Amino acid sequence: MRILVATAVPVERDAVASAFAQPAPYDLLVAGVGSATAAASTATALTTAALAGTPYDLVVSAGIGGGFQPEAPLGSLVLADEITVADLGAETADGFVPVTELGFGSVSHRPPESLVREVAAVTGARTGTVLTVNTVTGSAERAAELRRRHPGALAEAMEGFGVAEAAAAHGVPVLELRAVSNPVGPRDRAAWRIGDALAALTEAFGKLPPVLESWYPHDR
Repeated sequence: MRILVATAVPVERDAVASAFAQPAPYDLLVAGVGSATAAASTATALTTAALAGTPYDLVVSAGIGGGFQPEAPLGSLVLADEITVADLGAETADGFVPVTELGFGSVSHRPPESLVREVAAVTGARTGTVLTVNTVTGSAERAAELRRRHPGALAEAMEGFGVAEAAAAHGVPVLELRAVSNPVGPRDRAAWRIGDALAALTEAFGKLPPVLESWYPHDR
């Protein structure tokens, strides 16, 4: 089984790599910050692999992110059962309208349900919607608005939807796993726990290989 793990920045990639005493059994890609860059980088990697005759079987968007409180506390893991872009659409006099209600595009991708269940069971991750945003939330009002529109949201990050779009274009399933480094809401750097989140990410990836290998023959 060939797996591509896409992170935004090198420190997240290194946290994944640290889970393994030997070289990581997955290909690790620093895809860049933001949905557009992550989509382009992931699509390039998927296309290159396909042309070489070694296509990927799964793409994982991984890293740290903000957690909606109190459901996703600092240092916890969130596994997406839905990957949703929160701000792709239009502002109207009646509020935000997602692009799907404008008659085109998509705003969500759903990872394989059985794989989500198995990964959550072995890692202890909470499952829910992970929102992809182009602007990180910095106020209580914005956090409340996102929760109103997406009541199942547990976390936000900036790359998942882009990675999922690239995977979907290649017909490859996708996961998104986030370790919570900060609360979604007012920016308070003193409250961030980036080290704890990266350690949680490392621990989670150390538990994944047997789960992914046992899932693959049954679901694909």
